[in-house]
Amino acid sequence: QSVSNSMMWRAPCPLATPAGHSPRSHLLADALNNEAYRNATEATVFGPFFVDEAPQVEAGGDIAAGAPGEPAWVEGTVRDVDGNPLPGARIEVWEADEEGLYDVQHDDGRTYGRGRLVADDDGGYRFWGLFPTPYPIPDDGPVGDLLAATGRSPLRASHLHFMVSAPGCRTLVTHIFVRGDELLERDSVFGVKESLVHDWEHHSAGTPTPDGRDLDGRGWASTRFDVVLAPL
Repeated sequence: QSVSNSMMWRAPCPLATPAGHSPRSHLLADALNNEAYRNATEATVFGPFFVDEAPQVEAGGDIAAGAPGEPAWVEGTVRDVDGNPLPGARIEVWEADEEGLYDVQHDDGRTYGRGRLVADDDGGYRFWGLFPTPYPIPDDGPVGDLLAATGRSPLRASHLHFMVSAPGCRTLVTHIFVRGDELLERDSVFGVKESLVHDWEHHSAGTPTPDGRDLDGRGWASTRFDVVLAPL
């Protein structure tokens, strides 16, 4: 859902000065939308929980690193707008656990729910993560004032973050959302775009996994997300 012009100019303007001095001012700016190029995957908000140099994860590896949540298999390809695969594309992913917390919100230095992957020769990628869950954004300071002014909840719709890059292409910052999530129409930072809402299939315990992984009798989810990068 895009922010209407009237909402953008009526509510946020009185907050511009305090937002500029806030360490969370990027959350206020995240309400802005970016136009997609041709058939390129649409961008959305960046958020405050990205970490440089996340752990390298091999194809089919697990970014969850023991965090609580339903295991989820995510796979797809990275291509350019002409359909050519982009081998070697860098795919960075990060997400919250089932309690709505990112690893950086803990004080003990733990790392989970994030990783760096490299697309294979066919532009493909695959990994295990967690089925996305909703969580509240920090709502103190000017961000909280904006939410109050627009009558919005601090809850974000369930999502998984992606940042994808390749030589000669624009770096893409985006999410995949969960079809059927009741927060899709009420995402606190207006980050949901219809093209980014995906079907997730839930598999009962004992259903064979794509890579033969033993999930100790747990059920699991799966989805596919094919990324198309715009040229520079």
